[in-house]
Amino acid sequence: MNWLRSLDNGRAVLLKVRAQPGAGRTMVRGEYGDSLKIAVAAPALEGRANAALIAFLARRCGLPRSAVSLEKGPASRDKYFRLEGIGPAEAARRLLAD
Repeated sequence: MNWLRSLDNGRAVLLKVRAQPGAGRTMVRGEYGDSLKIAVAAPALEGRANAALIAFLARRCGLPRSAVSLEKGPASRDKYFRLEGIGPAEAARRLLAD
């Protein structure tokens, strides 16, 4: 899982996402190289896809939205998100759950 890195002694993670905006629905598509590919129903306009990704990641990981932040790549398909209050093992389990 090169797409997930532990931060702050396991109290946070850095997640590398390959976004696919404009999809039929928001869902995890699986691993894509060194990223986790996530299809996003929102279009890549005015930050809507980024906001939808933040909401999706928070909901999927059981975190408040304030615990998820976009660290790098607001205008790119390749993005880095910081998730506070969750360790790498639990984040991977929740993100890959069907």
